Amino acid sequence: MQMDFVNGAGLGLRRGLLGALQNCSTDEVDFLELAPENWIGVGGRLGKQLRALSERQPLLFHGLSLNLGGFAPLDLELLKAIKGFLDLHGVRGYSEHLSACADHGQLYDLMPLPFSEESVRRIAERVRIVQDVLERPLIIENVSAYAQLPGELDEPAFVRAVLEQADCQLLLDVNNVFVNSINFNFDAAAYIAAMPSARIAYLHVAGHYDQASDLKIDTHGAPVIDPVWALLEQAYAAHGVRPTLLERDFNFPPISELYAEVAQIRQLQAAAAPVRSYGT
Repeated sequence: MQMDFVNGAGLGLRRGLLGALQNCSTDEVDFLELAPENWIGVGGRLGKQLRALSERQPLLFHGLSLNLGGFAPLDLELLKAIKGFLDLHGVRGYSEHLSACADHGQLYDLMPLPFSEESVRRIAERVRIVQDVLERPLIIENVSAYAQLPGELDEPAFVRAVLEQADCQLLLDVNNVFVNSINFNFDAAAYIAAMPSARIAYLHVAGHYDQASDLKIDTHGAPVIDPVWALLEQAYAAHGVRPTLLERDFNFPPISELYAEVAQIRQLQAAAAPVRSYGT
């Protein structure tokens, strides 16, 4: 399974940004990313605006509710709807969270998983089913967490094992690594370095909320902070320059400020490219 992927620096497409992004071009962003669950079946003015964007900007989809880590059966009707939406908009890649988000109903949150061999086997099988239905590779994202469940693996080993057994790709969320490194007291740079380069499809950066000195909350509601920018540089140094997306979900500043953060991603990519580029 192959896909025509993206390059450069992108921005998360939220409805609150849809108007401001109508006139965006590749001068400002190289690609956009959206959650398909928030757009499937949307018509009228919003649907037309999305279609206009998808005709001129490469799109990625970042899912919210597949429940890869849960025990409830996979929602095959949702998967089929997502596949149709991917086809309609010529989407370049589809990612989902390595977490649980449902039981008998949607929990509307990303719940932590046990980092265990049993979890690896079960989730890998679910990922393979998703890839078969979508007829595309699935990209899974490491998530932020605020509690840890019993398991014999650490988080990097767990993520690597799922990637290998499921034969899928990784969306490496640099901010989530930083948040978890503070919440659970581990070395963020070592985590980044431990990820398998060959499976990293793209990266995320975002802002978060400082609940306390030892508790960070992944909100996507603030600018990216300097330690996260530094981790992004380290990710490029370790794995080569990859497509990288800025997430912002609320507290939207003027669009020019978001474009400036996207430009900062591009600057880091340009600085890192002569040192090591993807595929070398």
